[in-house]
Amino acid sequence: MISASKLKSVDFYRKIPRDLTEASLSGAGLSIIAAFAMMFLFGMELNNYLTVSTLTSIIVDRSSDGEFLRIDYNCSFPALSCEFASVDVSDVLGTNRLNITKTVRKFSIDLNLIPTGSEFHSGPIPKVSKHGDDSEEEYLDGSDYLTAENFEKYAHRYSILVVNFFASWCYWSNRLKPSWERAAKIIKERYDPEIDGRILLGKVDCTREGELCRRHHIQGYPSIRIFRKGSDVKENHGHDEHESYYGERDTDSLVAAMETLVAPIPRYSSNMALADESNHSVETAKRPAPLTSGCRIEGFVRVKKVPGTLVISAHSGSHSFDPSQINVSHVISQFSFGKKLSQRMLFEVKRLTPYLGGSHDRLMGRSYIINHDHANANVTIEHYLQVVKTEIVSRGSSQELKLLEEYEYTAHSSLVHSLYIPVAKFHFEPSPMQVLVTEVPKSFSHFVTNVCAIIGGVFTVAGILDSILHTTLRLVKKIDLGKQF
Repeated sequence: MISASKLKSVDFYRKIPRDLTEASLSGAGLSIIAAFAMMFLFGMELNNYLTVSTLTSIIVDRSSDGEFLRIDYNCSFPALSCEFASVDVSDVLGTNRLNITKTVRKFSIDLNLIPTGSEFHSGPIPKVSKHGDDSEEEYLDGSDYLTAENFEKYAHRYSILVVNFFASWCYWSNRLKPSWERAAKIIKERYDPEIDGRILLGKVDCTREGELCRRHHIQGYPSIRIFRKGSDVKENHGHDEHESYYGERDTDSLVAAMETLVAPIPRYSSNMALADESNHSVETAKRPAPLTSGCRIEGFVRVKKVPGTLVISAHSGSHSFDPSQINVSHVISQFSFGKKLSQRMLFEVKRLTPYLGGSHDRLMGRSYIINHDHANANVTIEHYLQVVKTEIVSRGSSQELKLLEEYEYTAHSSLVHSLYIPVAKFHFEPSPMQVLVTEVPKSFSHFVTNVCAIIGGVFTVAGILDSILHTTLRLVKKIDLGKQF
C-alpha cells in the first residue's frame, strides 16, 4: 500500500501555515479589484454564450423545379373603376393569365381611398358574342339623345331609364348603334313614353358630354347603364339602384332584356304577362355599376420563379377605352413575396436575424399619384423589383431545421408615356442566388472552459501584481532605511 507521506508528495495545492502568512492593505485592494474583474468578465462571457450566433453565406437558389412563388398585394386606384379593373400575370416561359378573379377582391373607393360600399363583384365580365345585328337593314334613330341639361329630367320622369354611353370613334359603339336604335324604337312602340312612362332608352355621346360621363364613372365604351327611379335624393341623382348591362347586343336580346326590366313595374293599360325564361338570362348579364371611379384591389397570385410581370389595367373584350382618360395613379398598401409568417415565427426570425425584414415589403406606403391633365395623359407606371430569397436554418441539438423562407426585394419605379392604354406594371425578377443564414450553436463545455480560464487567469494575474507590488514596497523600505544610516 502507498504510504501517506508518498501520497502527500503529489499534492498540487500545498498549504502554508496560517501563522506564516501576512495580510496586507495592498493585497486586500488587489483582491477586491480581482473579484470585480472576475464578475465583469463572467457576465460578458455569459452574455456571449446566450447571444445567438449566425453564419451568412451566398449559395445557388435551392428551390425545386416547378415551385411557385406567392405575391400578396393591396393597391388603391382612385381613378380606375372596379368595373374594368383587371389583374393579369405573364412570365418569360410563356404563361399569360388574364383577368384573374379567384384570388382577387375589389372594393369601390372614393378619391380619399375610403371604401364606398361592400365588395364589388369581382367575377369575369360575361362574354358578349353578339355585338350587334348582322343584317344591313337601314335604321332610324329610336333612342332619345341625353345631355347634361336634360338627363335629370328624363331620369325622374321614367321608372327605368336605360342609357347607352358611347363614343363616336369607338368600334364597339358603332357595332351596337343599329341594334340599339331598333330596340329603342320597338320599346317605344310597345311602351309609349307619353302614355306608359315606365321605360325609355336613351344615349349619351361621351365625346361631347364628357362631364356627364365622368359623373357616372364611364371608362369603357359602350357602357349600358340601367337607372331606376328612386327617392329623389339629390346627391344620389334621384336613383337608389344603378346597374350595368353586359348581355348580348343584338336587337332581340336588347328588347327581351328591356321587357324583363319592365315586368315587375305595375301598369294599367296593357297585359303584364311575360316569359319567365328571359328573366334568368338577363339576370346573369347584369351587375351593380361602380358607385365611384376608384377601386381598391387586393389578393394574391402564385407565379413561377422566373422573371415576369403583374399588370393592373382596364380590360374588356367588348369595350373600347380612351387612353387619355385612363389614370392608373395608385397607392400601395402591400406588395410582398412569399408566405405570410405567424407572430411566433416572426419572433423567432427576429431572434436569429434582427436585421432581416426591412425590405420584405419595400413598396408599402408609397404613392404614385398623377395629376391627370393633357401633359400627364397616357402615363404608364412601372415598378422593377429584384427579389432575393433568404433561407434561415437552425441547428439546435445538432439537427438541421429550416425555419422559413423570406423574400426581400429592391424597387425602382418610373413613369412612362405611351400611346397605348396606361397600366400599372410590376416587373419581378427572382435572383438565381439566395442568402443562407445558419444558426451556429455554442458548446456548454466551451462556456465552462472560458469561465475557468477567466477565474484562474484573473487570480494568477492578481497574484503576480500583488507579488510585484509587495516586493517593490519592501525594496523602497530598505532604501529608506539605508538612507537613514
